[in-house]
Amino acid sequence: MEKVKDINLREINSPDNLVKQLKDSGGFTAKKVGVAVDILEQMNKDNCFRFLSFPACIISTGTRGVIKELVKEKLVDGIITTCGTIDHDLARLWKSYYHGSFDADDAKLRDKGINRIGNVFTPNESYGIILEDKILPMLEKIYKEKKEFSTYELIWEIGKLLENEKGKDSSIVYWAYKKKIPIFLPGPLDGSFGSQLWTFWQDHQDFKLNLFEDEQELSSIVFENKKTGALIVGGGISKHHTIWWNQYKEGLDYAIYITTAVEWDGSLSGARPREAISWKKLKKSAKHITVEGDATVILPILIASLLERIK
Repeated sequence: MEKVKDINLREINSPDNLVKQLKDSGGFTAKKVGVAVDILEQMNKDNCFRFLSFPACIISTGTRGVIKELVKEKLVDGIITTCGTIDHDLARLWKSYYHGSFDADDAKLRDKGINRIGNVFTPNESYGIILEDKILPMLEKIYKEKKEFSTYELIWEIGKLLENEKGKDSSIVYWAYKKKIPIFLPGPLDGSFGSQLWTFWQDHQDFKLNLFEDEQELSSIVFENKKTGALIVGGGISKHHTIWWNQYKEGLDYAIYITTAVEWDGSLSGARPREAISWKKLKKSAKHITVEGDATVILPILIASLLERIK
């Protein structure tokens, strides 16, 4: 048995040193953070297709910068997320979101035209209004070249049009285009970006989203890669689509879950990797861990440590 070691605050001089001390401390979620980075490191050193799955909400926060860095440094090979990710990434390219409060008076916020995402405030002009102003003209340009797209192809086209935008380096969509990392949206209409697509379609009914092309690409990925791994933040459709496709190759070889959900209600968001093993969504031999907690705290620590190790 390994001995529990005290954390020595005076010796913490880097993110990875912190993570290694957390692992050595043997305590609860702290140890899981350390194990998660070990698995991420193995996944990145292996010849393995690396999925990243996350919900849109974290992109309304500074954690957007962590996801952007993963894409820019090509530490992921494919992303599965929700429509709101495109909303928040693009909206924040052009406008600002603001610090708010979980305890704000939502009726007053509504009267002032401010939307609340947890403790983040998003004024109407920073979300729906700016997205409508910007995305519809982009779609007009894209439409002149081609009429039918998979979601990942359309997102690349949007990213291409960001080339001359000030602040483009902060955008996940821009770097996904630059690095040719596909972003799959299994629920592409569930957000403002999707609403702009629907609005555009009213006058351009030969404009099409072909979701079968997304599925065909995912099929090629899982069948052409001997090994796959996934960093899965939260749950919902993003998580399920990631593990669902991997069942066709007998499951993921690596899986790191970050979640605040419980498993006793039977939700997918709370389901642990061992449940996915029963569905063949993870291999029996898969290296896996669930880190319970808020991804806006955990993810920056994990990725800062990972970057230090692999560089």
